[in-house]
Amino acid sequence: MSSGELPGAYDAAAAAEKWSTAWDEAGIFTADPEAPGEPFSIVIPPPNVTGRLHMGHALNNTIQDVLIRYKRMDGFNVLWVPGTDHAGIATQWVVRRQLQAEGIDMFDLGREAFLERVWAWKEQTSGAIQGQLKRLGVSCDWSRERFTLDPGLADAVTEHFVQLYEQGLIYRGERLVNWDPVDQTAVSDLEVEYKKDAKGQTEKEKGELFHFAYPLSDGTGEIVVATTRPETMLGDTAVAVHPDDPRYQHLLGKTVRHPFLDREIPIVGDAILVDPEFGTGAVKITPAHDFNDFEVGKRHGLPMINILERDGRINAVGGPSFAGLDRFEARAKVKDELEALGLHRGVDEHWLPIGRSQRSGAVIEPMLSTQWFVSMKPLAGPSLAAVEQGFTRFVPKMWENTYFSWLRDIRDWCISRQLWWGHRIPAWYCEACGEVHVARAAPEACSACGHAALRQDDDVLDTWFSSALWPFSTMGWPERTADLAKYYPTSVLVTAFDIIFFWVARMMFAGQHLTGSVPFKDVYIHALIRDEHRQKMSKTKGNVVDPLSVIDEAGADAFRFTLMALAAQGRDIVWDPSRVGDSGRFLTKMWQAMRFGYLHIEGYDPSGPMEPGVYEAWIQARTGQAVARVRSALDAYKFNEAASEIHAFVWGEFCDWYLELSKTTLYDEAASPARKNATKHALFTTLGVIARLLHPFIPHFSEEMWSRLPGTQGFVAVAAYPREVDFPSDPAVLDEVAKLQEAISAVRNIRGEMELSPKVQLTLLVDSEAVRTVLDRHRRTMQGPMAHATVQPLVERPALAATAVIVGSEALIPLEGIVDVAAEVDRLAKELVKVRKDVAQLTSRLGNPAFVDRAPAELVAEFQGKLDAARTRLDLLERNHQRLSGAS
Repeated sequence: MSSGELPGAYDAAAAAEKWSTAWDEAGIFTADPEAPGEPFSIVIPPPNVTGRLHMGHALNNTIQDVLIRYKRMDGFNVLWVPGTDHAGIATQWVVRRQLQAEGIDMFDLGREAFLERVWAWKEQTSGAIQGQLKRLGVSCDWSRERFTLDPGLADAVTEHFVQLYEQGLIYRGERLVNWDPVDQTAVSDLEVEYKKDAKGQTEKEKGELFHFAYPLSDGTGEIVVATTRPETMLGDTAVAVHPDDPRYQHLLGKTVRHPFLDREIPIVGDAILVDPEFGTGAVKITPAHDFNDFEVGKRHGLPMINILERDGRINAVGGPSFAGLDRFEARAKVKDELEALGLHRGVDEHWLPIGRSQRSGAVIEPMLSTQWFVSMKPLAGPSLAAVEQGFTRFVPKMWENTYFSWLRDIRDWCISRQLWWGHRIPAWYCEACGEVHVARAAPEACSACGHAALRQDDDVLDTWFSSALWPFSTMGWPERTADLAKYYPTSVLVTAFDIIFFWVARMMFAGQHLTGSVPFKDVYIHALIRDEHRQKMSKTKGNVVDPLSVIDEAGADAFRFTLMALAAQGRDIVWDPSRVGDSGRFLTKMWQAMRFGYLHIEGYDPSGPMEPGVYEAWIQARTGQAVARVRSALDAYKFNEAASEIHAFVWGEFCDWYLELSKTTLYDEAASPARKNATKHALFTTLGVIARLLHPFIPHFSEEMWSRLPGTQGFVAVAAYPREVDFPSDPAVLDEVAKLQEAISAVRNIRGEMELSPKVQLTLLVDSEAVRTVLDRHRRTMQGPMAHATVQPLVERPALAATAVIVGSEALIPLEGIVDVAAEVDRLAKELVKVRKDVAQLTSRLGNPAFVDRAPAELVAEFQGKLDAARTRLDLLERNHQRLSGAS
């Protein structure tokens, strides 16, 4: 290829389309369990079929793709399984809203017709996420794409349910659940949202603490309680006090009279719930509508009275005065009625967290309901032990504590949902005798009475119940498939911290219980992406960044490299749009390096005679060191460090140093053809190494690089990832070039500090003979454009000179006749005033405890960085000012 065939600029959009198509057509991402190589597998955390790619998806999938591409190039037999989740509540909500817009009520339509509508919608939209992920450049095995309602996965879910039921680990019972009165279904804790502050902590909302009195049944007095939900008093079945509280010991065993209902309520002692120091020390107990009260009810054998209909209205049990009212209407009426009876005892302002349904926005109501549950205690033990004993590890390790805390205090899991879209519970009820049949297929008749009229349970399973099987159901479990034998357990799960409870832990117990093995060896927990003001991104705040828009503007490669450069372990990512521009300039820098190579490709013969010099030996050694650092960072999931090492090597070592050093040979008419051929060979082979190093991060760009390099074959996507052993290193060479670099840098620094033109010829006076000997061997380089300096022995110290240190040896650069001392002293004095002011302001800010304690850690670190830079600048200015002032 000639230089004229290399375009002047890289076309990101064209390259992405070109190489995505080429990879698909070649099928290089299709896994083969019979192929050689150590297995490395990942199952994608399945995005909702309703979804659109957001920044969290982009980060999560870029991390997975970096790992998969790295391991594929490193000779592993890789499998990356893509897929989507049916997202029960979310999908039903979307289609229900569509029907409402058409004036159709889903309940009038009926279950079967509604499900037909959902499947039709799914078929129209299911390719959206796949297309968006492909635009990001991911290398999934699309031939193995799965959907959580696929027939095979549905069979796995049924098998899971039946096995647990037969083992006594699934039961049906009446328990307290999170109830969404708009969607009219139980929801998981994950689907309950709370307002968050700038640091992501749950934010309390303004409410009130309503105090009222319960009259003692014997007429001897009253006991005052307080509540944030006055309407729940319609379901009260006790008042609790601390058994050791002297104010109430004489009341234990007595009862109070409900003011609205024909009900006497006992006063019980409960040391677990009641804090004598809080409020009046007496607590109303509503076991059917409060999680803490539910436990009190169990401890004391209290009645559990549900006062709510499925839609949040008060039912008949709540009394004729309130039945049919919405819960919030009932709240107002209860308060009015209590005041009318003279039982109101005041209102206090009260701030509390309020949970709302993630989908409908309705305030969640704790409610007693008959549901299906998984008994979690027997399953939690092995999942705890697996992490404690190192069979599965969390990265960063700190997230183990989150995992442990949930499993050690685990409650039984409500797995039934009052929805139509999802895996229907495989339980049938005999219409004649009520016998419950849990089976893998619909029974033909009741096993108890022989009756043929059986009705399947209307509920579906919690989406997380099917997702818990994802690492192995996607590979064909319960069948013992070739994929399952080769690729399970998977190598790593990449996910976010907020679903450690709801997904990671559940996959752990399901995998161990059903397959006898942990589902993954590593769990990498990535950070949260915040906006440039460190706020969590949300649609309501209007600060969401659309990754597809970023890709449209900057290209997938620049976007991916930015994400990885910011992906530090254990630290949230503050999204800075300017960083994408930095990544774009990095790609441009590499493209220009390619163009430089092609300017000198004439005469290059990879198999011809070569006389490599010290610069070729140096770039080879530095390449090996860079490869070792990048590999080490990737193996440790330190993606930002890997990206930083690549950037530093490509931009600093290769472009800024080797390309410039190579010019001393390429532009030397006296250099032999073999010498020039060796330089060209080092240039192009290093570009090839760079393309391979970069491929996991920027796949389209690196593939375009690879395809244009002389001597390369096939795709870089399946080329061998570089290894340190392929790049021998000579310490003497590294030391020699280090001396040269320090000398050139010293000259450059003085030019920068003194604002001298690069064309001004300088003299470097060096006191070390060893250093001078090295620099003399590189005389052409020192006197060329990189330094424009001659080297001489330091015999007599000049009156006016700049000082430098080269490998521990002193060097001076005479400035007399070069610098206008008076003008420079005046300029430095003015700049000193400004920089001292900056230092004082930053010092004051960081010395303010109110700022340091309350500001996000990232902001404090940013200000500390600014202060450190300002102090460094101040030290430099003061030294130069002192030096020149003494000479003026």
